[in-house]
Amino acid sequence: MKAALCKSLEGPEAIVIEEIADPVPGPDEVVVRVRAAALNFLDTLITRGKYQFKPDLPFSPAAEIAGVVEAVGANVRDLKAGQRVCGYIAWGGAREKVAVPAKLMIPIPEGVSDAAAAGISVTYGTAMHGLKDRGGLKAGESVAVLGASGGAGLAAVEIAKLMGARVIAVASSAEKLAICREHGADELLNYATSDLKTGLRELTGGKGVDVVYDCVGGDYSEAALRSIAWGGRLLVIGFAAGAIPKIPLNLFLLKNAAAVGVFWGEMIMREPEQHRANMIEVLDWCAKGRLKPHVHATYPLARIGEAITALDKRQVTGKLIVEI
Repeated sequence: MKAALCKSLEGPEAIVIEEIADPVPGPDEVVVRVRAAALNFLDTLITRGKYQFKPDLPFSPAAEIAGVVEAVGANVRDLKAGQRVCGYIAWGGAREKVAVPAKLMIPIPEGVSDAAAAGISVTYGTAMHGLKDRGGLKAGESVAVLGASGGAGLAAVEIAKLMGARVIAVASSAEKLAICREHGADELLNYATSDLKTGLRELTGGKGVDVVYDCVGGDYSEAALRSIAWGGRLLVIGFAAGAIPKIPLNLFLLKNAAAVGVFWGEMIMREPEQHRANMIEVLDWCAKGRLKPHVHATYPLARIGEAITALDKRQVTGKLIVEI
């Protein structure tokens, strides 16, 4: 079978396509014939050895997959050959077949494409964990999504809207904000041309935002915090701007606000049943047409290095999918 392999940590340009042996399932595993694998910003890091997980060489990138169960291990009872499944596997998805723990795979309902199913775990999983589990978002509250046009941001826009919130999408260009509007954002704020703190206050009538979903970090975190409402929550999602912010703690005290860490990657290990419930709910919304995951582009396996480079250059809105 064909596999995209990182045989060195020299970045996506060094990925090679090679033939390797077909996998055999262990007792608690299934072999999935991968039809689609989703890429994330973490793939730009893991291919350079800069991610928190450092798999042994050689390895395949792509943390999310969708496909068809081809073989099941002796102890597997909940899945069967021929069943469509999807899930998060940390790395290793960019190959024609992969053996994975059966407990990581979730059945794909009718009406959900492989491309859509492949790309929901990281972005929508994080949004569900952040907004519902950690942020306690309530209907009628306001949410500002920083970095709203990326995969994580668009997922948060959609989930917050489904939860009944008023959503303010914050991004760096009119083109990116137009995509946010298509996915349900109520208000748009371009932080390349407007002051973030002032803009958020104006859009909330001076009250401030109840929840900040911060995918960006850097100087934007403090600016957003300074516009937060009394009792607001700053959800720490990631640091796409590159810099980890250093924020005066008195700002939280003055607003009776909370900084809330959202570490989805660890949560799925510690709270697997909650993660599974979240994913089943997201897939159900997709099947009913209430969620429409945005696929920026699809690439063949042979061009996976090019796809990861596009992520690295911030040229992507939504998800990139590798068709296998």
